[in-house]
Amino acid sequence: MTVQPQQEPQKASRAGRNLPAAITVGILLGGILVVGLFYAPLVLVSFAALAAAVGTWEVCQALNHKRGMGVPTLPALISAALLPFAAYYAGGQGLIVALTASILLLMGWRMTGPKDGMIMSIMGSIFVMSWVPLLLSLAVLLYREEGGAGKVLMILLMAIGNDTWGYIAGVLWGKTPMAPRISPKKTWEGFAGSMLGSIALGIACSLFLGDPWWYGLIVAVFLVVASTAGDLSESMVKREIGIKDMSHILPGHGGVMDRLDSIVFAIAIGYVIFSLLEAIF
Repeated sequence: MTVQPQQEPQKASRAGRNLPAAITVGILLGGILVVGLFYAPLVLVSFAALAAAVGTWEVCQALNHKRGMGVPTLPALISAALLPFAAYYAGGQGLIVALTASILLLMGWRMTGPKDGMIMSIMGSIFVMSWVPLLLSLAVLLYREEGGAGKVLMILLMAIGNDTWGYIAGVLWGKTPMAPRISPKKTWEGFAGSMLGSIALGIACSLFLGDPWWYGLIVAVFLVVASTAGDLSESMVKREIGIKDMSHILPGHGGVMDRLDSIVFAIAIGYVIFSLLEAIF
């Protein structure tokens, strides 16, 4: 039996419902990022803190309301907002200390409540803090390094480009589902389009930053895999919980985590790859 072409990835279809609003929100967010990256570091850190807090709230709402996991929302929000500032002012060691303190705070908060469901609540708390604020804070760590603004921008452009190239290739040639039980509209042909487009963009970005062209090739390969894994991971979480969007806080986009799903994974692997390239070469 022939598999029908995959016509519309979920993200593109979501944005298509309200295209003018989606474009406006995208331009606004992009402008804030550019200002923060190149002109006002505290704007970037505050923006990361806000995104971490809202993303954490979305995940807590989904886990608590749909699965009754009882993740302590208030301390999770406060902790999530503080982690990017810890990364900016205290570096990697400060981030580790802040993350550990946050998890201990959530555990202590939950232990004062009823015993029923305590283990699931604590495990959910660790999951939330490790997924949203920690991965976003790695962007702040990368930003602190020499040439960090360009590297962070490169990762963001490639993560966004990964969705764009994948959408185009999926619409034109998508026939083979990648993970039909998790995300039926994601295809291997779309993945190939993401890879080729991201390699071209990565090479261009590396040359612009003054790095060897093959830096961009290496970064692109790993970022496409990480971005795809992040997209599939959130799709798996949403499918398990039984929701389509994490929230509707961003017109035309869904929730903050619906935008950050692939980006946070790309940030994490990008941070590691850039560190390895500098250490080795």
